[in-house]
Amino acid sequence: MNINMTLIGQSITFFLFVWFCMKFVWPPVVNALEARRKQIADGLAAADRGKHELELSAKRASENLHEAKQKAAEIIAQAEKRAAQLIDEAKETAKAEGDRMIAGAKSEIEQEIMRAREQLRGEVAALVVAGAEKILRREVDAKAHGDLLEAVKNEL
Repeated sequence: MNINMTLIGQSITFFLFVWFCMKFVWPPVVNALEARRKQIADGLAAADRGKHELELSAKRASENLHEAKQKAAEIIAQAEKRAAQLIDEAKETAKAEGDRMIAGAKSEIEQEIMRAREQLRGEVAALVVAGAEKILRREVDAKAHGDLLEAVKNEL
């Protein structure tokens, strides 16, 4: 065997192996690498989109929280205002009820005063008649002298 012939045979075999690899092995490997590169690129793009959406969601959540706090503050302010109105209305109602009760008590007192005066007039008239009877030493007829007694009663 000649060394040159071995080298030429090995060279031809090597070139055939390279051609076979380039024709049948290399394209699927390149396609698999390209698919993997594209999948990685898509994953990174999706991660970037997700990160961006997360930032937007966080921003929207903070805005919604701020709006909710403002609405809660408004509702609390309205409730406090309504409570103050209810307190004022209750005070006014209580004052009106108190005034009404005072007016009723005053009218009742006036009526009691009038009854007491009438009773005192009657008692004074009876005392006057008794005194006059003792002075005159005779009986005074209340029915007969009713007008006179009524005039005395009115003067008192």
